[in-house]
Amino acid sequence: MDTRSKAKRSQIMAAVHSKNTGPELLVRRYLWAHGIRYRIHTANLPGKPDIVIPKHKLVIFVHGCFWHGHNCSRGKVPKSRVIYWKDKIKANKRRDCETEDKLRAINWKLVVIWECQIRTKTAANKNLPDVLEKIISLCSTK
Repeated sequence: MDTRSKAKRSQIMAAVHSKNTGPELLVRRYLWAHGIRYRIHTANLPGKPDIVIPKHKLVIFVHGCFWHGHNCSRGKVPKSRVIYWKDKIKANKRRDCETEDKLRAINWKLVVIWECQIRTKTAANKNLPDVLEKIISLCSTK
């Protein structure tokens, strides 16, 4: 049973966005500050990647742990409407795999960054440099 009223739940869900999320903006700011130029939400690529670096055929997905079924504390299924949420997240994961396969088939490199890796200030300070190094290394390889 949901502990919130139908109106309150609707208000909460309406505030959830799929583009320009906090973690995505954090990664974009970090990349820009380190001289990596990119495009965002490119519609002509499978899955409309969050960040696209066309020069190096590299896409970056910044996944929310809940919505993409990550195996961490943020990726837990809610206690209400369990079947609905399991099916929804399972479909999201399947779509993610299909998108990744399509991108690899057209020779694009991809990086997936999980929300839990960068969400807190401590995690961002610790993990973003590592992620940036990975992206730089992918950009420098031909």
